[in-house]
Amino acid sequence: MRGVNSGTVRLAVFAGLMLAGADGARAESGGLFKNLFGGGGGDGGGSGGGGMMAPRAQDPDDVYCPQIFVPDGGAAIQAFAGGAGDRSRLRYQIVFARLSRECKARSDGSVGVRVGVELRALLGPSGTSGRFDAPVTFAIKYNEKPVMARTHRVAVPVPAGTAQGEASVIENDLIVPADKAIGYDIEVSLAGQAARPKPAARRKPAPSEAATAGSSEDPVPGQ
Repeated sequence: MRGVNSGTVRLAVFAGLMLAGADGARAESGGLFKNLFGGGGGDGGGSGGGGMMAPRAQDPDDVYCPQIFVPDGGAAIQAFAGGAGDRSRLRYQIVFARLSRECKARSDGSVGVRVGVELRALLGPSGTSGRFDAPVTFAIKYNEKPVMARTHRVAVPVPAGTAQGEASVIENDLIVPADKAIGYDIEVSLAGQAARPKPAARRKPAPSEAATAGSSEDPVPGQ
């Protein structure tokens, strides 16, 4: 392309992919991605950014099965080459591509919930191909209080010569107690951990300092 900086083109392409991934995650009821759970269609509802569609029961068991909820701040993971927030130095971003859930009544009145997530890794202007780790947390909440939660670490590969890659994970064993089987929430989020700074190396004291230090006493807990 004449007169167009390649870095600018890549940034523009990435911005489009980022919007498609972060805001375009599809939430499907019934079958996980229409085949992994053995069939079923999607409801076309949106997810992420704190929005939730009105829950509806699913045939044939008529089980309460709410739309998957993605909390604010839990829809994406970003990694930068340098200062965070500089879009030109973004290495990669991981977002939700598709979400699906299936709810089934159990003989004791509880509900078994299966949740499937498809992740998409998008390379930024400073990114290179590789495998990128994403912690995905699945949770059941009732009245905004956690009932149970599980976290999976998912590796999302981006092959050489491409700008994005996908991976999926299924959580099969979320159980909603019988007394909370109506009105619970299904929550899925991406959560990154900030790198912890390494502790400063301890300097060995000089002989004169060691003599002084040896005479000091640390306080005894409780005194």
